[in-house]
Amino acid sequence: MQLPSRSLLKPVLPLLPLLLILPLLAGCQDQTPESSAADSPRWVKTAPLRASSASTLSLTGLLRARYETPMAFRVSGQIATRHVDAGQRVNQGEVLFTLDPSDLEESLAAARAELAAAEAALDVAEADLSRDRQLLNKGYLSRQAFERAELGVRETATRREAASARVTQARNALDHASLRAEDDGVLIDVSGEPGQVVGVGQAVARLAQEGPREVEVNFPARSRPPQTGELLVGEKRITLTRREVAGAADPASRTWRARYRLEAPLEGRSLGDVVQTRFTLAEAASQTRFQVPVAALDERGEGPRLWQIVEGEAQPLPVTLEQVTRDHAWVSGDGLEAGQAVISLGTHLLTVGMLVRPLDEKEAP
Repeated sequence: MQLPSRSLLKPVLPLLPLLLILPLLAGCQDQTPESSAADSPRWVKTAPLRASSASTLSLTGLLRARYETPMAFRVSGQIATRHVDAGQRVNQGEVLFTLDPSDLEESLAAARAELAAAEAALDVAEADLSRDRQLLNKGYLSRQAFERAELGVRETATRREAASARVTQARNALDHASLRAEDDGVLIDVSGEPGQVVGVGQAVARLAQEGPREVEVNFPARSRPPQTGELLVGEKRITLTRREVAGAADPASRTWRARYRLEAPLEGRSLGDVVQTRFTLAEAASQTRFQVPVAALDERGEGPRLWQIVEGEAQPLPVTLEQVTRDHAWVSGDGLEAGQAVISLGTHLLTVGMLVRPLDEKEAP
């Protein structure tokens, strides 16, 4: 193989260092914008904390009847007929359901036959006792035998009383084959169907009795139900008075169920309607509450927190969540002051120590 001559290589040698430097300069130009973009602070939107002195709590509730009675048969059997539907208004004594009476009629017939047999046995025992008394007076019967006859009469009389009681029970059971309304009211739920076999005490309907109405409200675990409140119906306000509070918080929702009486009649609303209520918290807050946009809350950690800007870096601020609505949240905690700026948007993207700048600096002239 023939190598190139030295005369041909001499013009190329001075250009080699320049050719090696050009790729390095191109690489530096490509990387410099990326590194500067990564190190530049992110623009964030901020909002000031607003002190809130209001200690009211707005919650939704359900309109309920004071007495809601489960309707059930006193005897077991198969449902033969159903005469009502959910939402129907009924009067006291009106028939709601009936059971198949065949078994109950047979029980009544058997009880009556048992009673007839007991009465016949009692007649025989009394007749024997009458003859034994005559024999005792004539000296043909011992005193011991006569006393035994008296005990026989008492025994048959007791059997007759038991048979009579069973007849009464069988007759009552036949009457209980018809389920009747205990009071005037509205059936808010009907679950029984013809052909269904039901047991004693198994509810087949629920009757909301006529009378006072109440509002059922579920309070957050941190707020104990106050003694009074008000129902908001447009511009109208109806006073609410607490009647009862559940003995324990609901294990699933961790809320306290409370029932409130309406101190004035409520027209135009049906049972089960969702209503708006407002309560003034009885206990005074130990810390001032602050209002922030709901987007400022960050719940990625162990609890709710806000983010503030400290020396150009995003730093978390743990808070206690007091109340949340669609647009705002009320929080409390140490280190919070009225007018303090917190990051109000995109908090789910922040990390501790991230470089940030408020947008108001960007907009400033």
